[in-house]
Amino acid sequence: MDYITYAVPFFLLALLVELAYGIAIKNNTYRLNDAISNLFMGTLRTANKLIIIGAAGYVFYLAETHFALWRMDPTLAATWIFAFIIYDFFYYWFHRISHERQIFWASHAAHHQSEDYNLSTALRQTGTGAFVSWVFYTPMFLIGIPSYVFVSVASLNLIYQFWVHSEHIPKLGWYENYFVTASNHRVHHAQNEQYIDKNYGGVFIIWDRMFGTHKVEDENEACIYGIRSTLNTFNPIWANLHVYSKIIKEMWLSKDWKDKLYAPFARTSWTPKSLPFKVEKDNFNAQTFKKYDPVISKRHKIYAFFQYLFISYIFLAFIQTGYLNYLQLWITISMMTFTMYCTTMWFDGKEITRIEISRLALCLFIGFYAYLSSSLESIAVSVLVYSIINILALPLINNSVTISKVQQI
Repeated sequence: MDYITYAVPFFLLALLVELAYGIAIKNNTYRLNDAISNLFMGTLRTANKLIIIGAAGYVFYLAETHFALWRMDPTLAATWIFAFIIYDFFYYWFHRISHERQIFWASHAAHHQSEDYNLSTALRQTGTGAFVSWVFYTPMFLIGIPSYVFVSVASLNLIYQFWVHSEHIPKLGWYENYFVTASNHRVHHAQNEQYIDKNYGGVFIIWDRMFGTHKVEDENEACIYGIRSTLNTFNPIWANLHVYSKIIKEMWLSKDWKDKLYAPFARTSWTPKSLPFKVEKDNFNAQTFKKYDPVISKRHKIYAFFQYLFISYIFLAFIQTGYLNYLQLWITISMMTFTMYCTTMWFDGKEITRIEISRLALCLFIGFYAYLSSSLESIAVSVLVYSIINILALPLINNSVTISKVQQI
């Protein structure tokens, strides 16, 4: 059973509690633009899984039914305990290679792009990770772990990792030596030189201790979050694709065929020697680091937050219906993705009025089409009402001043 769906209300409640706590102690770790971008990424990842889960599931099915050495008894507690531990072992190696090799980093980098560290960061998930992660978990089916048990322990592993994305939780004494905590996971998300590429465990930190990747948080050096190759946008589409773009560029521009073929599998610090231009080395400096934080008007912020509420409603409404054909699924995800794109462009301080009008016109069309041709009338009416409200609000939004600059925080 996938327990993540049942955990979502708890996740959202915990976000609100952490936000309120941070404001109360005057140490708020949230920014609206970053938090909404994180939540968009989580929604997009879940939507993508609905499309690609079938392919990975088929591979797991073949491994379990045709190639498994034996089948473990799912009624035994020992099977569940073993599966939970071995899943985290495979997760460690998948997570580690996702930081060490370019093609895997391309599928994982999105999770690390947030320059804040709070519970919304936990929900910032890559939309392409499922394309490569199945390779590492297939052995679990070969050794006889039932698919039901696998799905259950995988979801429990991910749920555990939620709470460790917080700056408000201190070190936890002896617990730090055996389990992943907020402290040692802060190290994992930091880009400081002494912290980078450390602490890969999902639940157990013992794998890092065993394989030499463990690092204790230094109280004298604050963690600087984000990635070295600065993204400078809240756009979830580019967030998922920018490392892939880098790899393709290296393959295309390299003059040596060995570099072209090696680029996807090279270490993340590697650059082709045969490029026709010189690649500047990373000059990260913790003292001069600036968060990407364009300033926009309050009206734009309210408008952008309204788009997030719409995305959440549409996504939950379609899931609750329990059925969607592939055409409906693609239309829904396309509409959601277009809305995410426009919303994050507002956060980037971009002038996108014409694009926004095109999006709202598309939403109107989809709303009318859904109302006339399906049994989803209530959702269709909601989309129509949403589109009309936005069309009426847009002139008010454009009367406010938008200033695009980066603040030092």
